[in-house]
Amino acid sequence: MSKPQPSFNMADFMNPSGGSQIKKEETTTESTTAAVPGKKGLILGPDGKPCRTCNSLTDLLAAAAATGKAPAPTTTTTTTTTSVTTLPADCPPDVETLGRHTWTLLHSITATYPTVATPEKQQEMSMFLDIFGRIYPCWFCAGDFRKWKEENKPKLETRQDFGDWMCRAHNAVNKKLGKKEFDCRFWEERWREAKDGRCG
Repeated sequence: MSKPQPSFNMADFMNPSGGSQIKKEETTTESTTAAVPGKKGLILGPDGKPCRTCNSLTDLLAAAAATGKAPAPTTTTTTTTTSVTTLPADCPPDVETLGRHTWTLLHSITATYPTVATPEKQQEMSMFLDIFGRIYPCWFCAGDFRKWKEENKPKLETRQDFGDWMCRAHNAVNKKLGKKEFDCRFWEERWREAKDGRCG
């Protein structure tokens, strides 16, 4: 018997200036749904500690600095003298790194999906998407994905339909994060064909 999943709406955690607000919901799952108090609060994991895969490196470092426990990040300087804080490659990912790599995986899956999928392949992909929405390490991102998927049934009959569906899912996240949306007419060119010649 599966446990109920925490409900989540990213807008409930964000204030107009983009910082996290205090938000606590009652739930019977093992995941906590509490954010640390303050404008730049952190989202906590099941252990009550900051959820590394739910928070950005910037937020984690700011919170650590506020408590006097800041790690020594690697700072790289670009030619425009802009400092970018990064962690060594062998550190666990933050929410942004995890998200970028996850979208690469998901779009690559759609790009290699059959032109016309058999009923068995459609069932396998449907199962994968269901499981993905339950096990994704960022628990509130997973909840958002499940909610979006419920409102936008996956189109799994063809590669074109599935790729367009995945692009729309990605754009829903981009919109919430205030990022530029991708023109889904070009998803296959971006993730399958690489027509501009830069990719070999």
